[in-house]
Amino acid sequence: MLYDARIVKRWLRHAAFVSGYTLARRVPEANVRELVQTLRPRQCAAPLIRLGSRGDGGYLIPDDLTGIEYCFSPGVNRTADFENALAERGIRSFLADYSVDAPPLERPEFVFDHKFIGARNDDVYITLGDWKERHLPGYTGELVLQMDIDGGEYEVILNASSELLASFRIIVLELHALERLFDPFGYRIMRTCFEKLLRDFYVVHAHPNNCGGVVVYDGIEIPNVVEVTFYNRSRGAPGPYRQDFPHALDADNCVHRPSVTLPGWWR
Repeated sequence: MLYDARIVKRWLRHAAFVSGYTLARRVPEANVRELVQTLRPRQCAAPLIRLGSRGDGGYLIPDDLTGIEYCFSPGVNRTADFENALAERGIRSFLADYSVDAPPLERPEFVFDHKFIGARNDDVYITLGDWKERHLPGYTGELVLQMDIDGGEYEVILNASSELLASFRIIVLELHALERLFDPFGYRIMRTCFEKLLRDFYVVHAHPNNCGGVVVYDGIEIPNVVEVTFYNRSRGAPGPYRQDFPHALDADNCVHRPSVTLPGWWR
């Protein structure tokens, strides 16, 4: 019977593969819950403020920008509202995106590179570390990182040195493809990324992007895309877990789709 079951599994995997799919044993629910809850938002000494528009392009960050001179912002697309708000505070932004020829807004505080940020250097890609050294060689001041690159964030984080990541006071990441947490390969990649970040940061805000929708596995809701704000531990110890969900400054990314709130088990 065991031999027959193995033959059936092998046949199913082959049939799925030739049809363009792969089959894998799903990650246990308990493992997914445990990992996601490491991203539970904590209170911090600085209040949260919203920079950018009320919809897509606006993010909540700690009101702790004194001394920050530069932001690195991979992923431009159609909006630069966040970077525009930083420029109003005297903070310059380096932007990068190979899919557009220029940012949607021109300001003297913006420097644009026609590149994707990734895990290699070539005509299309540049690593986060080399991008930083291109513009700020040897710079040791604290920085801001805001990254929305449609799933490429995981390879960027894995490629970046821990020293480089720790140089950011605030990191805003749009985490994509979170439904892949139930896939063994996706789970390992995301777990490694989260653990790497959480050595020097803790989460102060999380907001589902309602443009990405929600998947449900065995009653567990997983937003496909979540905006997460990480705050450097050097700025003070994390406080109690936040209870204000949604935050008063949160806003839907897409006004024409149903709102998505952070699932209760996540927070």
